[in-house]
Amino acid sequence: MSIKKILVSQPRPTSEKSPYFDLEKKYGVEIVFRPFIKVEGLSSKEFRQSKINVPDYSAIILTARTAIDHFFRLCKELRYNVPDTLKYFCVSETIAHYLQKYVVYRKRKIFYSETGLMEDLIPIIAKHNKETYLMPVSDVHNDKAVVLDNNKVKYVKAVMYRTVSNNFKPGETFDYDMLVFFTPAGIKSYITNFPDYMDRKVAIAAMGTTTLEEAKKVGLNVDVTIGPEAPSMASAIELFLKKAKAQEEREAAKAAKKPAAKPAAAQKTAKPAAAKPAAQKPLTGDDDAAKRSAAARHAAQARWAKIAAEKEAAAKRSSAARKAAATRKAKAEAAKKKDTGTK
Repeated sequence: MSIKKILVSQPRPTSEKSPYFDLEKKYGVEIVFRPFIKVEGLSSKEFRQSKINVPDYSAIILTARTAIDHFFRLCKELRYNVPDTLKYFCVSETIAHYLQKYVVYRKRKIFYSETGLMEDLIPIIAKHNKETYLMPVSDVHNDKAVVLDNNKVKYVKAVMYRTVSNNFKPGETFDYDMLVFFTPAGIKSYITNFPDYMDRKVAIAAMGTTTLEEAKKVGLNVDVTIGPEAPSMASAIELFLKKAKAQEEREAAKAAKKPAAKPAAAQKTAKPAAAKPAAQKPLTGDDDAAKRSAAARHAAQARWAKIAAEKEAAAKRSSAARKAAATRKAKAEAAKKKDTGTK
């Protein structure tokens, strides 16, 4: 598969030193950054329905910069002045430093895990077991809270923002050769935007256990993911591009070695000479090339047979997913017609 244009479902990196930009230069591909999902904050009215009173808590557990942004946004909308005595427990040093956007860092009680793991934040929290903890989260959040539950930390989760689909506009160009996913929500958004996703000939890259599980659930075959040889998504994509490029070069080299067909007259003239015993005729460069060409054809036939078998197996696996996609498409069209009729 030739890869010329890649969609990475994340915001564009702020640093020009991103490895994705190196891939563009090295392999001549175009990389577009376009999240399939976006985050929107709950309004103060929506948050009040949770019956959570922020002033009741003396400490905040923070797992993401997004959580920090929406915590201080909601406090402002609720007209709550965050006290200087509030304690902040952050899952990493990077998140802790992000607090400087809202507070004077050196004058606040800020704690963080040295390793970036929630497990290593637990001993710090244990030393402050008299605090009342609040944890701002999204409506779809990861399993970091499980670590708190397993260690019997008393806290309350407060949904302050939610993840929604970042819809594509009708008629918007979608000419990508590879799609890169990082969350299950991204995959769900993709199949919602494109009910015919099973018919689209694109390579799929995905990372994260839950993301891979979601891809399998909807029938997407993942071509690229992280592993021991490629611990990051950028390096995994590079490994895929490198192998694809090497394959193209091998096929080009084989095509160049294939001898040109002889004219019919030359073939007739050569007939008498071919009647001589093979033992008396020395091997020529053309004979050697012909043997290599025959071997290459056999290898190519074997590869195509393998590819055909894999496609047949993939078709069987995705049969149920195609039916589900068709059902979703029909429902989407019915809903669209209903909305149009209502208007």
